[in-house]
Amino acid sequence: MTTSIKGKVAIVGAGNVGATTAFALMNSGTVSEIALIDINREKAEGEAMDLSHGGAFVEPVDVYVGDYEDCWDADVVVITAGASQKPGESRMELLERNVDIFEDMVPQITDRIDPETVLLVVTNPVDILSYVTWEVSNLPHERIIGSGTVLDTARFKQVLSQHCDVAAQNVHAYVIGEHGDSEVPVWSSAHLAGMPFDDFCSACLRDCGPDIKDELSEKIAGAAYEIIDKKGATNYAVALATAEIIDAIVRDEDTILTVSTLMQGQHGLDDVYLSLPSVVNRRGVRQVLEYDLTDEEHEQLHASAETLQDRLDELDLR
Repeated sequence: MTTSIKGKVAIVGAGNVGATTAFALMNSGTVSEIALIDINREKAEGEAMDLSHGGAFVEPVDVYVGDYEDCWDADVVVITAGASQKPGESRMELLERNVDIFEDMVPQITDRIDPETVLLVVTNPVDILSYVTWEVSNLPHERIIGSGTVLDTARFKQVLSQHCDVAAQNVHAYVIGEHGDSEVPVWSSAHLAGMPFDDFCSACLRDCGPDIKDELSEKIAGAAYEIIDKKGATNYAVALATAEIIDAIVRDEDTILTVSTLMQGQHGLDDVYLSLPSVVNRRGVRQVLEYDLTDEEHEQLHASAETLQDRLDELDLR
């Protein structure tokens, strides 16, 4: 493992998530170059100007407006671009439009791309669009990853942190499967201070009640809906999650993150992108970790995969 920083990131899509990701990267000090690329070039120019005016307060970083050519020598290309849902438009219709956008956009990104560049897909539905990116690119699946349930996992830790009244850094837990309604919080491996969640509750004399896991799981799954209902979109936490993944790649950290990646037999799943704890470094996904699940969690993971596979079949992508 090394900690050297080359540090060029190209962000395709200068909307709320793309611009906030650039801001998070500036503050992290991980990168020295950020190219913002957007079909609305004027919007990208405004974001780049605004960000660059803060250069005196952070480590040296060059933020500028770029084109697809700027993706070709980047360490990481982050894709946050995509269509917004129109009034009366179904989720499937929106997905079909985004698939069309990706089928046109991704070949331009990867036309002459460095074979070591990693593509990080953030646009939702991230698991489907990560699969599409892999299908239409010339890169191996290890270098095409989705942000997956990295944010959901952070929400799981935060919910447990608040419930148990301990710092989130002392909570270890994962959400796996789809980044969406069928996601699976893995309660069987959730622990605090090395203690399983159930044991910790007993040790701190909390009366959690028999339904506490269901209640907390609902809070995790419903978090994005609540935020969108209150402020119209999510951008801060997803940008921090994206920056965390970029750090792991650029710094070659071998960090375990629940990114979305291609299943090749893990837990009996194949030919679908979803999230499992994976070792992430400069080469993208080094290894997908397969660990024990309860029978119920295994069934939930397969149900989550079936949800994604059904959408892929509807889109006729396989």
